[in-house]
Amino acid sequence: MYRAPKGVLAIVLSISVLTCSMTVQATSSTLDKINKATQQKNQTKQQLNQKKDQIDNLQDTKEGLKNELSSFNAKLTEVSDNLEKLESEIKDKNQEITETQAALDEAKETEQTQYETMKKRIKFMYERGDSAYLDMVLSSASFGEFLNKTEYVNKVSAYDRKMLEQYKETKELIDEKEKDLQEEASELADMKAQVEEKQKEVQSLVATTSNNITGYSNQISAAEQEALLYEQQMAAQEANIAALKKQYEQELAMSKLSAASAKRDISQVTFSETDRQMLATIIYCEAGGEPYAGKLAVGAVVINRVLSSVYPDTVTGVIYQRKQFSPVGSGRFDLALANGTATSSCYQAADEAMAGNTNVGNCVYFRTPIEGLTGISIGGHIFY
Repeated sequence: MYRAPKGVLAIVLSISVLTCSMTVQATSSTLDKINKATQQKNQTKQQLNQKKDQIDNLQDTKEGLKNELSSFNAKLTEVSDNLEKLESEIKDKNQEITETQAALDEAKETEQTQYETMKKRIKFMYERGDSAYLDMVLSSASFGEFLNKTEYVNKVSAYDRKMLEQYKETKELIDEKEKDLQEEASELADMKAQVEEKQKEVQSLVATTSNNITGYSNQISAAEQEALLYEQQMAAQEANIAALKKQYEQELAMSKLSAASAKRDISQVTFSETDRQMLATIIYCEAGGEPYAGKLAVGAVVINRVLSSVYPDTVTGVIYQRKQFSPVGSGRFDLALANGTATSSCYQAADEAMAGNTNVGNCVYFRTPIEGLTGISIGGHIFY
């Protein structure tokens, strides 16, 4: 059984009151959670803004592609119209070629007939010689008959010359017409090939652009889903921050209540060996690596709570109070207690704290330092 020397307690308390505020602030874990939750919310907000910027950029790109697609479709329509017109011209030209070919075939038959006729006449003249016409003229019975026969011979000769000229003209016309038709057909075929190639090129651009638009649409959809998740996450984080702030206000009210409430004198408390072991173990878990002053300060916080009317009135109740000491919540405290890992300096600090000695006055909280938190700094903790 351990009791505090009253003289020592009075001296230490009078000194500590000057350094530790009597208005006890909210728990460090709650402030930690608020700061962490706020940081996470700000990070989520930044991610959401970045995602919205990404969506805007994707939308701009998509709109640009839509304009390109519209232009390509217009170009494709123009090319298709040209191809349709060209195909109509080719059809007309093929019809013209067919008709011309029929005319050429007829001309070739005429040519062949003329050629055969001329061959016969030439053969006749060759076989009979030039005297045939002369004999025919000289055999005239009268001058009138002579004139008639002479005129006949002249007409035959003129006809032969005319037929020869017509044959030559027909031959030249056939050759020229065939050449022109072949050139025109070749030009039309080349034009059709070029238009078809251009059509394929534009169709490829249309397909590629359409695929790109689909890809950007999918990216936008995915980005919008991510943005929605960020918005939902922000809403949850804001709700969590609101809950933590409410908890903070409740703890702050409790801290103020503790500071204003009645406190038992250390002489009114009886500690057991189990209390001693538990206090030494929580000191070990919270300040095992701290200097001795830090170990004593942790022990004093536990005892200050035991003495306060707003906290449990036993060491066990204080240590196991819900969400107060993180080693208890993690199970590390129970493991250390079972293994008896508390050091002798931890037991020494526990004994001194149970004797009523405190180097942190009436402080009932401690934590690692954070911005804006004031109190008594000992080792790696601030006590308040």
